[in-house]
Amino acid sequence: MKKDQIPIVIGITGHRIIPKSDESAIYASVKRTLGFIREQCPHSELVLLDSLAEGGDLLCAKAANELQIPLIAALPFEKDLYENDFSDDALLHFRSLCEYASDCFVAPPTESIPCANFKEYGYRQASIYVATHAHVLLALWDGETESDLKNGCGTAFAVDVALHGLAVSNDRTVIDGCGAVIQIVTPRINPTNDPAGTVKEWMNRRSFEELLSRTDEFNRLADSVDASEADPILPEEDSSDPILDRMAKIHAKAETLSNHFAKRYRTVLMLLAAASTVLTLSFLLYDEAELYWMILICGAMLLFAFFLRRIAARTASHRRYIEYRALEESVRAQSYLRYAGSSQEAFSLLSWSQRQETAWIYTALAVIGIGDLPSKKHTILACWIRDQRSYHQQAEQRTKKRIRFSEGVVRTALWVSILLYCGTVAFEVLFKTGTIWMIDAVLYRTILKILLGSISAATLFISGYYGKQSLSRKWSDHRKMERFFQRMEERCVREGQTEELLQLLAREELSENGNWSSYQRDNTPDFSL
Repeated sequence: MKKDQIPIVIGITGHRIIPKSDESAIYASVKRTLGFIREQCPHSELVLLDSLAEGGDLLCAKAANELQIPLIAALPFEKDLYENDFSDDALLHFRSLCEYASDCFVAPPTESIPCANFKEYGYRQASIYVATHAHVLLALWDGETESDLKNGCGTAFAVDVALHGLAVSNDRTVIDGCGAVIQIVTPRINPTNDPAGTVKEWMNRRSFEELLSRTDEFNRLADSVDASEADPILPEEDSSDPILDRMAKIHAKAETLSNHFAKRYRTVLMLLAAASTVLTLSFLLYDEAELYWMILICGAMLLFAFFLRRIAARTASHRRYIEYRALEESVRAQSYLRYAGSSQEAFSLLSWSQRQETAWIYTALAVIGIGDLPSKKHTILACWIRDQRSYHQQAEQRTKKRIRFSEGVVRTALWVSILLYCGTVAFEVLFKTGTIWMIDAVLYRTILKILLGSISAATLFISGYYGKQSLSRKWSDHRKMERFFQRMEERCVREGQTEELLQLLAREELSENGNWSSYQRDNTPDFSL
């Protein structure tokens, strides 16, 4: 797989017994479906996530091989034991596909081990893993649910997890499935109402298309940027862990893109604020100083603002800045968890709001972490806790300086406005009492109006540029997070690097990033007067 891209992962589930008479129709439908999804994502690599069970799983893996789609095998248990579940012909096919697969591992369990049949437990965990680590689940299924759901494993169970998620009792969390299922009608023994190979969709089509398009958009843009200058997220490279390497590369791309679109967004804010200010001053000069040609400047500023908004909408710099920053921070949290040797996955810690607002990031976190559990544990006291505390300390100080500057300008404008107001009152009193009667009152009134309008325009610029960046909210967030990491440092030194501590760190960091994304969405570039 390409290490600096988010793959489009197609999970596979299917019946173990497929009538020979239906295989060709089903196989053709599988190939057409895979080809269609590939066409929807021209800048992304398709990957098949498959448990390689006999029947539907092997048939889909064969189609992927023929279409040169990479295969990842998430097995229900160790390969040697798994081979006992295959017929002679299917066993040879299974072994060849294991060789073809870019990665082959036992699916990490989602649930704690129950006192039940070991094989059923393995199949159940593999079904959960595939259904929760894919963009879409391709199900070779007859549509019947009762028996499979009763047994707690099988094709219907995988479909149910993909569509409705799974409540995990050991930690009382809910793991969401991919939410999208494409069914290839596959009879087992009795014929179905629809012919074999009929394609049905179980999904919100609009949401699914948006998820694919946003992922493909990121991959297209990621290919166009050089991320070599991005800050590394880990203190050392662990070449023995390709998953960490993939996360590091995607994080670097997300950081580079986020910074790029942040600059564009702030430039648009600056230009719109400047256009609003110039328009206000031009109209004042047109109206008060009777400089009638200034009306042309007003028109030019309105036209300029119109095109700026069109450009901002077309480049989507504001949305991309927010989303790629959210992806960057989410991948950072996931990387630290894996680096620490934790089996916890960051996507399961995202809030419901985050999952709904940026579903493609939720799924991206799930698919870039596909693979075996981490084999090494590293301390994260320095690289995560202390580094993040230092970052928030520095960011707090930077933001505080910007707040002081903007507040200083507003405060100066206020005092100047008060002085001008007092001067205006004094002028009118003196003029009315005849103390100053030799001067041109109209000229001085015009000058005072223009000066007061200029102060208002300066305040307008501050609110249109600095106000849109929510500086006070940012400062508050950095301050709170600095204190949080201080507390976590004390706890880590006192109690050690526990799984509970790691989960708390990741959850809080993801939550803080969700809050930041939420209020940033309200700060869209607009033209203010």
